[in-house]
Amino acid sequence: MNPLLFLGAALAGGAGAVLRYLADVGVARFAGRRFPWGIFLVNISGSFALGLVATALPDEAFVLGAGLLGGYTTFSTAMLDTVALWRDGEGRAAAANAVGMLALGLVAAGLGMALGAALR
Repeated sequence: MNPLLFLGAALAGGAGAVLRYLADVGVARFAGRRFPWGIFLVNISGSFALGLVATALPDEAFVLGAGLLGGYTTFSTAMLDTVALWRDGEGRAAAANAVGMLALGLVAAGLGMALGAALR
Protein backbone atom coordinates (compact mmCIF):
# COMPACT_ATOMS: atom_id res chain seq x y z
CA MET A 1 0.00 0.00 0.00
CA ASN A 2 1.14 3.49 -0.79
CA PRO A 3 2.29 5.17 2.47
CA LEU A 4 0.50 8.40 1.55
CA LEU A 5 -2.75 6.52 0.99
CA PHE A 6 -2.30 4.79 4.36
CA LEU A 7 -1.72 8.15 6.08
CA GLY A 8 -4.76 9.65 4.37
CA ALA A 9 -6.96 6.77 5.57
CA ALA A 10 -5.59 7.08 9.12
CA LEU A 11 -6.25 10.83 9.24
CA ALA A 12 -9.69 10.35 7.72
CA GLY A 13 -10.43 7.69 10.36
CA GLY A 14 -9.55 10.16 13.11
CA ALA A 15 -11.81 12.76 11.54
CA GLY A 16 -14.61 10.19 11.30
CA ALA A 17 -14.27 9.37 15.00
CA VAL A 18 -14.56 13.06 15.87
CA LEU A 19 -17.64 13.39 13.66
CA ARG A 20 -19.19 10.34 15.37
CA TYR A 21 -18.60 11.86 18.80
CA LEU A 22 -20.07 15.22 17.78
CA ALA A 23 -23.10 13.59 16.17
CA ASP A 24 -23.71 11.38 19.20
CA VAL A 25 -23.45 14.28 21.66
CA GLY A 26 -25.60 16.53 19.47
CA VAL A 27 -28.37 13.97 19.07
CA ALA A 28 -28.26 13.12 22.79
CA ARG A 29 -28.77 16.78 23.67
CA PHE A 30 -31.88 16.80 21.53
CA ALA A 31 -33.27 13.30 22.16
CA GLY A 32 -31.85 12.44 25.58
CA ARG A 33 -29.77 9.43 26.63
CA ARG A 34 -32.50 6.92 27.44
CA PHE A 35 -32.05 5.31 23.99
CA PRO A 36 -28.76 5.55 22.03
CA TRP A 37 -30.25 7.51 19.12
CA GLY A 38 -26.93 9.19 18.28
CA ILE A 39 -25.03 5.96 17.57
CA PHE A 40 -28.12 4.48 15.92
CA LEU A 41 -28.32 7.40 13.48
CA VAL A 42 -24.56 7.47 12.95
CA ASN A 43 -24.54 3.82 11.91
CA ILE A 44 -27.56 4.19 9.59
CA SER A 45 -26.17 7.32 7.91
CA GLY A 46 -22.73 5.69 7.70
CA SER A 47 -24.23 2.62 6.01
CA PHE A 48 -25.88 4.84 3.43
CA ALA A 49 -22.71 6.86 2.87
CA LEU A 50 -20.54 3.75 2.50
CA GLY A 51 -22.94 2.25 -0.03
CA LEU A 52 -22.82 5.51 -1.97
CA VAL A 53 -19.03 5.89 -1.81
CA ALA A 54 -18.26 2.26 -2.65
CA THR A 55 -20.50 2.39 -5.71
CA ALA A 56 -20.03 5.93 -7.01
CA LEU A 57 -16.37 6.47 -6.06
CA PRO A 58 -14.69 3.04 -5.97
CA ASP A 59 -11.19 4.53 -6.37
CA GLU A 60 -11.70 6.72 -3.30
CA ALA A 61 -13.47 4.01 -1.29
CA PHE A 62 -10.43 3.11 0.82
CA VAL A 63 -9.76 6.57 2.23
CA LEU A 64 -13.42 7.62 2.42
CA GLY A 65 -14.87 4.20 3.23
CA ALA A 66 -12.36 2.43 5.44
CA GLY A 67 -10.91 5.69 6.74
CA LEU A 68 -13.57 8.35 7.27
CA LEU A 69 -16.65 6.13 7.46
CA GLY A 70 -14.82 3.38 9.32
CA GLY A 71 -13.98 5.92 12.01
CA TYR A 72 -17.47 7.43 11.89
CA THR A 73 -19.47 4.23 12.31
CA THR A 74 -19.11 1.87 15.24
CA PHE A 75 -20.32 -1.67 15.68
CA SER A 76 -18.74 -2.10 19.10
CA THR A 77 -20.45 0.92 20.66
CA ALA A 78 -23.77 -0.16 19.16
CA MET A 79 -23.43 -3.61 20.73
CA LEU A 80 -22.34 -2.16 24.07
CA ASP A 81 -25.38 0.14 24.01
CA THR A 82 -27.61 -2.87 23.27
CA VAL A 83 -26.17 -4.90 26.15
CA ALA A 84 -26.48 -1.90 28.49
CA LEU A 85 -30.15 -1.50 27.57
CA TRP A 86 -30.72 -5.20 28.20
CA ARG A 87 -28.86 -5.07 31.53
CA ASP A 88 -30.98 -2.10 32.59
CA GLY A 89 -34.17 -4.06 32.02
CA GLU A 90 -34.98 -2.40 28.70
CA GLY A 91 -35.37 -5.62 26.68
CA ARG A 92 -37.64 -4.10 24.03
CA ALA A 93 -35.32 -1.15 23.54
CA ALA A 94 -32.32 -3.49 23.31
CA ALA A 95 -34.05 -5.59 20.66
CA ALA A 96 -35.19 -2.48 18.78
CA ASN A 97 -31.64 -1.14 18.81
CA ALA A 98 -30.02 -4.35 17.55
CA VAL A 99 -32.66 -5.44 15.03
CA GLY A 100 -33.56 -1.92 13.94
CA MET A 101 -29.94 -0.96 13.33
CA LEU A 102 -29.32 -4.10 11.29
CA ALA A 103 -32.50 -3.78 9.22
CA LEU A 104 -32.26 -0.04 8.62
CA GLY A 105 -28.51 -0.30 8.02
CA LEU A 106 -29.10 -2.84 5.25
CA VAL A 107 -31.79 -0.66 3.69
CA ALA A 108 -29.60 2.44 3.96
CA ALA A 109 -26.61 0.67 2.40
CA GLY A 110 -28.80 -0.57 -0.46
CA LEU A 111 -30.21 2.91 -1.04
CA GLY A 112 -26.69 4.37 -0.99
CA MET A 113 -25.56 1.80 -3.53
CA ALA A 114 -28.57 2.53 -5.75
CA LEU A 115 -27.86 6.25 -5.63
CA GLY A 116 -24.16 5.63 -6.26
CA ALA A 117 -24.97 3.51 -9.30
CA ALA A 118 -27.29 6.21 -10.62
CA LEU A 119 -24.61 8.87 -10.18
CA ARG A 120 -21.86 6.82 -11.77
